[in-house]
Amino acid sequence: MEDVVSKLSPKAQHDYKLVRRAVDDHDQTAYAELMERYRESIYYMLLKMVNNPDDADDLTIEAFGKAFSRLKQYQPNYAFSTWMFKIASNNCIDFIRKERKKRTMSIDTGMRNEDGENVSYDIESDVRDPEEEMVRDQRMEAMRLVVEKLKPRYKQLVILRYFKEYSYDEISQELDLPLGTVKAQLFRARDFLSTLMKNTKDTI
Repeated sequence: MEDVVSKLSPKAQHDYKLVRRAVDDHDQTAYAELMERYRESIYYMLLKMVNNPDDADDLTIEAFGKAFSRLKQYQPNYAFSTWMFKIASNNCIDFIRKERKKRTMSIDTGMRNEDGENVSYDIESDVRDPEEEMVRDQRMEAMRLVVEKLKPRYKQLVILRYFKEYSYDEISQELDLPLGTVKAQLFRARDFLSTLMKNTKDTI
């Protein structure tokens, strides 16, 4: 393993040391430093992909959440940054595909594409059948039970962001908090939620 690590760049070797501290010693400062080193570059890469600052913020948080949850799987055959960017881009591609499906709509008259061909779309019904509605209600109730276990300041943030669908700016104004604080605390809240939901993953 030492031979593999020695072939990495000095920056990548430092990242690997941070990974080992995070995994072996559960060192929270190591996690924080890894995030600080790549958060901005990950965010701007995702912003180019989705062209929406709020989505890019959420996807950045998700990417680090996924990376940190599987940090034990990282092997220094290539730089941590390569691994991290791969997770972030794959997660973003999944998000884009899901969004495209959501936006599928039906236009009887169709429309013309760049080649002049008439293209029609299938409409996705917004009305859920009773069974879908029941499953959705059960999931929402399970989620609310999990959220109730959060500390008050985190619970309020999660409710505003994910239940009431406030933007980061709206939350900042509502709670009179700096935008950076809102984003940082939401990241912490989602981290806590992820831990709590491990015990309820069969329900949600």
